[in-house]
Amino acid sequence: MGCPLGFQFTVTTGVISALGRSLRAQNGRMMDAIIQTDAALNPGNSGGPLVNTRGEVIGVNTATILSAQGLAFAVPVNTARDVAAHLISHGRIRRSFVGFGGQTVPLVRQWCATTSLPGKRRAGHRGGTGKPGAGGGPREGDIIIRAGEHDATSVEAIQRVLTQSTIALRCR
Repeated sequence: MGCPLGFQFTVTTGVISALGRSLRAQNGRMMDAIIQTDAALNPGNSGGPLVNTRGEVIGVNTATILSAQGLAFAVPVNTARDVAAHLISHGRIRRSFVGFGGQTVPLVRQWCATTSLPGKRRAGHRGGTGKPGAGGGPREGDIIIRAGEHDATSVEAIQRVLTQSTIALRCR
């Protein structure tokens, strides 16, 4: 539902074609658990509700891929509620800042065997970009194993836990 291209009170229908998609935002942050639909989304629909056949809001229309006709995405309603609560409480989304750059790196098979780490990828430290991580935490070249209580299988996995107020990194 929305006001696409200036046409007021417009409703379109479609099918939920996938759940749990990941989509990279324009700022580079990975958005997870995204709903994929083929409902027509045009400028003016973004921010409108995605509803099911019972009229319940299940998502907030967010994005399309222009080169893929009929491919649209919505943020799940629970995510939208969490974001709204943060905006109401703090006026913005607050995220932890660790102060260093990283990239997802493949692990050497022999190293995985000797450390008993599950998986084949981890986040690697690429160098300091700010104060918190520059002091005495990870050093360039370190492999980040865990972020809080979560495996650091990628940079995106670390970004997911950065919404928490505290974070502890375990490195090797």
